[in-house]
Amino acid sequence: MKQDIHPEYVACAITCSCGAVYHTRSTRPQIHIEICAKCHPFFTGQQRFVDTAGRVEKFRRKYKKP
Repeated sequence: MKQDIHPEYVACAITCSCGAVYHTRSTRPQIHIEICAKCHPFFTGQQRFVDTAGRVEKFRRKYKKP
């Protein structure tokens, strides 16, 4: 491998919006995510909508049949 061309690989803390923290290694020291395995509907069995921008309503208005 060539020297001094690769980014530094450091310990990383991945933080989810639900509060779960996962520790791994990455080129970035911190990563923030919205959904993880602890709060994802597939793993929890609970449906949770993450539609803060109103995208669903915008879609329905756009394609509403007259």
